[in-house]
Amino acid sequence: MDAMIILQMILAGIGGAVLYTLIGIAPGTDETAVLAPVTIALALSGVSPYVILAFFISAIVAKKLTDSIPVAVAGIPGGVMAAPMVEHAMVLKKHGLPDVSIKKMASGSVIGTLVSIPASFLIANAILPYADVISKHAGLIFFLGAVFLALMTNNKILSLLIIVPFAILIQGLRHLYWGLEIVPPETTVFVSFFLGITIGPIVVTLFDLLNKDAREKIPFLGKKEISVKKSDKVKGIPNPFNILTKKESATSALGSLIGSVTFFLSPVGMTVFLGEFLTRHIKDPVKRASRAISTMDGLTNASYISGTLIPLIAIGLPLSPMAIGPAAGLFNAPPVFTPEHNIHHILSMSEIMLATIIGAVIALLITFYITIKFASEICAFVFKYIPHEALIGLFAGLVVMLAFMDAGWINIFGTFLIAFVSGILFRNGVNYGVMFMILYAAPWMLGWF
Repeated sequence: MDAMIILQMILAGIGGAVLYTLIGIAPGTDETAVLAPVTIALALSGVSPYVILAFFISAIVAKKLTDSIPVAVAGIPGGVMAAPMVEHAMVLKKHGLPDVSIKKMASGSVIGTLVSIPASFLIANAILPYADVISKHAGLIFFLGAVFLALMTNNKILSLLIIVPFAILIQGLRHLYWGLEIVPPETTVFVSFFLGITIGPIVVTLFDLLNKDAREKIPFLGKKEISVKKSDKVKGIPNPFNILTKKESATSALGSLIGSVTFFLSPVGMTVFLGEFLTRHIKDPVKRASRAISTMDGLTNASYISGTLIPLIAIGLPLSPMAIGPAAGLFNAPPVFTPEHNIHHILSMSEIMLATIIGAVIALLITFYITIKFASEICAFVFKYIPHEALIGLFAGLVVMLAFMDAGWINIFGTFLIAFVSGILFRNGVNYGVMFMILYAAPWMLGWF
């Protein structure tokens, strides 16, 4: 590895940290929707795998550091994973402590990063001897993963019943493209279908707006006033271990370690379960809320990093909710990355470690400092000048472009069909994880017929 590649990784880390610091603060930005398209676009544009990995790690660390800011100041989660912290953050806000909430969550996130990176490499090393066996049965594992995640959803029956029909839809479109000779038989359309699933809820909402009756039922709220309290300035370089108490640091580290070990489970589910389990004995509401948000934020960051690194290092297949969602572009972005040829196969473990450390360190240095020093000011700027709709439109446009690159004009309509069906299913209690697992398992499942 030469100095030029290292310089590119550093620049990519800076770019990822700056970009996703702003995106993380924007309210309601789904991690999969804002990370997966950009990662896939970088892969398809021919960017070096070293640079892509450094960018992604920096982006996810920055995103997880900052998506708690709108939670603290306005009670609006900056991402799906920040939603479980709203209740505890509102307790602190009620007591006039939104600045404390931001600092506690950001510090917990730092601990989650510091714990999860070494833990991920140790766990990946333990799994490595079984990688070939796991790879040979990938189709079966994805199918069982779909069944397992379906049993974890709110609508278990629909989630189970939809597995085969949704697989038929995916493979049916692929065979249509092959039959019309839009793509050669050896080419499997994947990227656009994956992104179609991620924008499903957005597409369904847009179609609702085209329906006059449905549109008239939507309440008009007008302008919403959000008050942002200016936080006290922190002098010098902020230290997360000084911001957190010893007990908060300990539970954050413990939660991060458990989140790393349970990388294959739902991050949201583990965050809610462990956050409540480790803090329910605390009587004082402020102390309990402080402990809960620092623990939860550490766990979410750890589960995202470990959910990316462990499958990437040990197996090369996206066998976790994180790997199959936001990090999917590291595993499968055909024709550049495929399940048989991706970052797992291209980079050695030491190279993956170097890119990870560069991305994480840069994000921590930039984003943690900015978060602690200027959280209120940045949040006010984003709420005032960066519309949520603009970000959604940007990523939706990127999906349309990638759909066209995958299989031409007809695939734009095919992708919107996938998106519409996915959005309806999501609205009725079928989560992303089930649909992503079906996407991967579809060829194996229908091969039985």
